[in-house]
Amino acid sequence: MRNPFSVLWRWLKRIVLSITVLWFVAVIAFAFLPVPFSMMMIERQMSAVMSINLSYVSRSSWVDQKQISPYIALAVIAAEDQKFPNHWGFDFDAIETAIAHNKKYQKRIRGASTISQQVTKNLFLWEGRSWVRKGLEAGMTFVLELLWSKQRILTVYLNIAEFGNGIFGVEEAARHYFGKPASKLTASEAALLAAVLPNPHQYKVKAPSAYVLQRQKWILRQMQLMGGVNYLKRNELE
Repeated sequence: MRNPFSVLWRWLKRIVLSITVLWFVAVIAFAFLPVPFSMMMIERQMSAVMSINLSYVSRSSWVDQKQISPYIALAVIAAEDQKFPNHWGFDFDAIETAIAHNKKYQKRIRGASTISQQVTKNLFLWEGRSWVRKGLEAGMTFVLELLWSKQRILTVYLNIAEFGNGIFGVEEAARHYFGKPASKLTASEAALLAAVLPNPHQYKVKAPSAYVLQRQKWILRQMQLMGGVNYLKRNELE
């Protein structure tokens, strides 16, 4: 008689292997093809359905890098990950700073995720702070950095980032908030969109708080200090 535990273990290994292969195929495919949706979009939509919120719809419109204003690319780097062109997916200085901050201010948790890590989490994983998810995120981010160019990581990030309730990607955000395509965003508009990224459910583009407006000004200053859109050219991100 077969040991049920060995049978279960064999099936678990097959499932894990199948998921890994499917993920790897997706990573290769999305290095060239538009990303139709992300796990975050699915998670948000399922949460709305389970809470019987029939008005919620996750909206996104994929646009290529050439259809995105260089100002929004520069703004998200200035706001989220200024070492993005140079690291391999992880900013260890930021991680160390975040750990020290979180020990001191436990009620105001600070993250240290790079743009690459955020792409991995939003595209393939689920929300939460478990060690399992963090471990998967670390390994998957490293693979993403190996197989995708920095330009591709940034393009995918801009297309799946959440900018408001059901608003995913810069094209949808630009049309929803400013009535224009992402290619026409100004530096000020781009900085305002980037300012809400830490928490687009708490911080609003249409009704920005004093904190959001202050953060917008800080991002604009950082964009200038980085050298403006020439920064993208120097780092082959355009």
